[in-house]
Amino acid sequence: MSNITIFEEPSSVPTVQRESRRMDRMSSGGGGSTMRRIQLSNGRTFKRVINGEQIGKAVSDTLDVIIVDWLVEPSRKFYAAAYDKDAKATLPDCWSNDGVAPEAGASNKQSNACRGCPKDVKGSAPNNKKACRYERRLAVLVAGDPSGDVYQIAIPAASLFSDNDGNVYGFEGYKKFMLASKHALDTVVTRLIYDTEADTVKVGFKPIRHLTAMEASLVDAAQDDPETERYTMLTVGAVDSAKAIAAPAPVAAIAAPTVSANPFGDDEDEAEDEAPATPVKRAAKPKPTADAKPALASVLGAWLDEEDSEEDDFA
Repeated sequence: MSNITIFEEPSSVPTVQRESRRMDRMSSGGGGSTMRRIQLSNGRTFKRVINGEQIGKAVSDTLDVIIVDWLVEPSRKFYAAAYDKDAKATLPDCWSNDGVAPEAGASNKQSNACRGCPKDVKGSAPNNKKACRYERRLAVLVAGDPSGDVYQIAIPAASLFSDNDGNVYGFEGYKKFMLASKHALDTVVTRLIYDTEADTVKVGFKPIRHLTAMEASLVDAAQDDPETERYTMLTVGAVDSAKAIAAPAPVAAIAAPTVSANPFGDDEDEAEDEAPATPVKRAAKPKPTADAKPALASVLGAWLDEEDSEEDDFA
């Protein structure tokens, strides 16, 4: 590991320099069901969504996470219909997890390859924009949450290629900055910061500190779990197998690390329009029932149109 200091804030607790298992994904450019995600919104909040329902209070402005997995290349997605904030969540007409070619399950492929696709040129959408949008789906742990539960965060295009502001980067720039500093994303705590000047959903990325020993063990466990990679992609299989499942039963609280408090922890003074908090544990996953209806919104996440979206209502 490099001795270069990339953190502005000194840590007050012992940390470890964890060896990355995802360093090979730093230098490159650029199925199953997803049940847990962190939802971004134009209201500059982070909402914990489990099985399609918001759990607990929203967190405003910033959120500390540990990025445990991501695809080598940015994903792409194309919707033929105009954005409608009141519409139900649906699969894109065409999408690609690797940014190279449409997925086999895409119902309305626009080209055989992403490069040269007519929807990947300026002017294919209003205001001289591209109709096919970039997106990053990250698998993350929430810093301060001792459960080890993995969440998906869908990072829209506006948050991918933005210029750095001090030590805050768009995701692709952040990845390059960390690589130049000889660090990998899965070895540090990353702060997601909303851009308060942006008219759309836009977050930046900033390194905060190395991991504690407990956090490092949770990252190892997440990366050993084959389910984790599913959180980085969108597949037809995710939709076909998605079932609404009951929330886990409450369990005895586990002491959180002293370095970070779980921002989504239970709070009795919740806003009236938010669902009551429910404890989440990392335990044997409930098996879906055969007669449950597909929970598309929990699988797809929000369709966050970085140019035109309003508050995300697809949770």
